[in-house]
Amino acid sequence: MLARDSEGQQPAGVDRTILSTGNTELDKKIADGLPLQSLSLIEGENDTGKSVLTQQIVWGALKQGFNVDLFSTENTSKSFLSQMESMSLDISEYFAWGYLRVFPMHVVGFEWTPEKMQGTLERMISFIERSRAEVIVIDSLTLFTEYAPQDTVLTFFTNCKNLVDHGKTILITLHTYAFVEDALVRIRSICDAHLFMKKALVGGKYVMMLEVVKVRGARKTTGNIVSFEVHPGYGIKIIPVSVAKV
Repeated sequence: MLARDSEGQQPAGVDRTILSTGNTELDKKIADGLPLQSLSLIEGENDTGKSVLTQQIVWGALKQGFNVDLFSTENTSKSFLSQMESMSLDISEYFAWGYLRVFPMHVVGFEWTPEKMQGTLERMISFIERSRAEVIVIDSLTLFTEYAPQDTVLTFFTNCKNLVDHGKTILITLHTYAFVEDALVRIRSICDAHLFMKKALVGGKYVMMLEVVKVRGARKTTGNIVSFEVHPGYGIKIIPVSVAKV
């Protein structure tokens, strides 16, 4: 059931300071949730759960009554909806009513050049500025770093930070390997929240681990490490640290 009133407005009682993941256990580990009107970085290597986490955040945002725009270099609209459904997060109605819009960014046969990449990033900023969506998710920015100078990407982060000052909540995922350390330090400093993802081998199987590096204005101490698994038909399941400790 859609968390909207008859005019599509946000439900009463929505916390206007926190973006919930829609998973109570996960929220508790991330300082009760991410701050609204912030720029968040979700960083990690391949297959560490970055997309899974953003999918959970998209779910939480929609349940809170926010409009969401997702720019994806990982999925088409159909594959994104299928992945959400496999986690028992059915967002088909939100998508059908336009509360969620998905913009696939990996165009087959398109010849990327630094000039075209810069223009694309500039158009994204302009689009986000005009969009009615309060929550913007970019999963992931790594494709752009393969073709655009890092100064161009840093400028994009700065422009995103400016949009945050005008009411947007923006989450960006990227692969750690795509940047030199100096650029990563600058990007992390620009962002209001920084979540770092990794995998760990525990008891003969891999689990995903999320470190809450920083969250601006957090009401609880950051530095938490969250271990979780993704179960088909169930979604994210938090694993006690005592069990997952390596």
